[in-house]
Amino acid sequence: MSASPRPTGITLHSASRILEVAFDSGETFRLPCEYLRTHSPSAEVQGHGPGQRVLQVGKQQVNIVEIVPVGHYGVLLRFDDGHDTGIFSWAVLHELGAHQARNWQAYLDALRSAGHAHD
Repeated sequence: MSASPRPTGITLHSASRILEVAFDSGETFRLPCEYLRTHSPSAEVQGHGPGQRVLQVGKQQVNIVEIVPVGHYGVLLRFDDGHDTGIFSWAVLHELGAHQARNWQAYLDALRSAGHAHD
């Protein structure tokens, strides 16, 4: 079994609200802050057990205000809406990048099903 890809760079593009993460696999993912906020690995978003995910609404304009390294494990992303409890491991960031289209469509579908519009 091969090791998970390791990060080679992480850049926040504040004006466009994009976090760019490059991996040693050659992949580079451009992850919108809204996507990262709505898919945070925190208990606030994921819930405390299976089926307890909490739909995040109204995060279109959210931005990251600070990226805090967490050892060699990953980063803590502090968002300008006060959310700062999700530690994004490198594996989680890679998974979010690799499955971005599917995850984002599922999120948009969940918003629509809950009666919320997305600008």
